[in-house]
Amino acid sequence: MVVGQAAIMMDSRICVGAVAGVHGVRGLVRVKSFTEVPADIAAYGPLTDVDGVRRFELEIVGSAKGVLLARLNGVQDRNAAEALKGVEFYVDRDTLPAPNEEEFYHADLIGLPVVLSDGEAYGTVRALHEFGAGDMIEILLEAGGVSVLPFTREVVPVVDVKEGRIVVVPPTETEAREDGSAEDGA
Repeated sequence: MVVGQAAIMMDSRICVGAVAGVHGVRGLVRVKSFTEVPADIAAYGPLTDVDGVRRFELEIVGSAKGVLLARLNGVQDRNAAEALKGVEFYVDRDTLPAPNEEEFYHADLIGLPVVLSDGEAYGTVRALHEFGAGDMIEILLEAGGVSVLPFTREVVPVVDVKEGRIVVVPPTETEAREDGSAEDGA
């Protein structure tokens, strides 16, 4: 089980969300939350920007189309809200609950070595992405290049944060064609 969608860890801080846009003319922002329970983003106290310089108090006022609607301290109008589009929100790692057994934060996986089921080195976790249809794991390959794989138990059967490794079983081209995810050219 995965705790949260945080995909980036900066020092001891974890990205828990980002301003996706504005809502209305009174300064509300649309926030994409990366926490397991989206509204929990407001429960961790003040949030900071990527540099840790700006602090934000977040008040959730509703939700719409997969995002939270929130009020930020000091943001009173649409222009001020628009200036924040794309700002990522971070919290200190210490403010987050410890993951349970078999749980982890996405940020814990960044930089971990990835091996194949036979132990052969495959690469290093570069990022995790959530595109709406399920998480994807991006791996910087040992042989060069990048591989993006579905982050499922079938493809990623072992995630061992304590031992510092991930095991993957990449689908073959034949398997991809059988499940309809690639065209056969016929």
